[in-house]
Amino acid sequence: MGTTQLDTVPEPKYWHLKTVLSDALDSEFAVGEILPNERELAARFGVARATLRQALEQLELEGRLQRRRGVGTTVAPPRVGVAVGDYTHTWTEAGDDTWSCVDSVEAVPPAAVVRLLDTDPDAPVHQVRRTRVSQGQPLAAELLYVPAASVPGLAAIDTPSGLARARAVLRELGRLKLEGREQSVELGSARADDAKELDRLPGAPVLVVTTRYVAENRTAAVAVATYRADTCRLTFGDANGDANGVELLAG
Repeated sequence: MGTTQLDTVPEPKYWHLKTVLSDALDSEFAVGEILPNERELAARFGVARATLRQALEQLELEGRLQRRRGVGTTVAPPRVGVAVGDYTHTWTEAGDDTWSCVDSVEAVPPAAVVRLLDTDPDAPVHQVRRTRVSQGQPLAAELLYVPAASVPGLAAIDTPSGLARARAVLRELGRLKLEGREQSVELGSARADDAKELDRLPGAPVLVVTTRYVAENRTAAVAVATYRADTCRLTFGDANGDANGVELLAG
């Protein structure tokens, strides 16, 4: 069989450097240790800083490195297995690995969410912000969009925004019997607000999980959760609540 053109293409410099750096991380550095600055690393390996940055970005995407505000680039710990899409979903705050409410406002959702909710494009919905923490480590930030029709019992005298409002929305949402969900996941970059909550730099790699919850044959809510791609391994259970679902490895 003849040699294809792709077979003759040399390996990119940054990709080779990534392999060399990965070996160095295994043999010379401990978890949490801060790497030398870019100038020192570029001089050590005899490469341009642009090439070094490409290699470092790839290692961050693969979960080998973390870039921390005010600290620098450190060796990342092993990824944390995070279960998403459990069928027996609850909206309560309990346990060490759960969602915690941060705030709630009424706002018009993005167009992509409007399409999933099938609501009027100009109609405001309850927008609940939550965070997910495991063993003291921030894992994800979520925006939960809840139309008024899903929480008809929400008292008008409740505070219009804030933490108390968020909990009231979730309390009423919990009265619905969920019939199912649809999920999608894609690789993205952290927005400024999500990066702050996740202790990452803006633009850091993230996994965005969008979930449409169904109740009474309609969309009850839509959640857009942003997970840290450098530390999370997402596990999807099946509709019977089987925890041994598909594992999606970030990177």
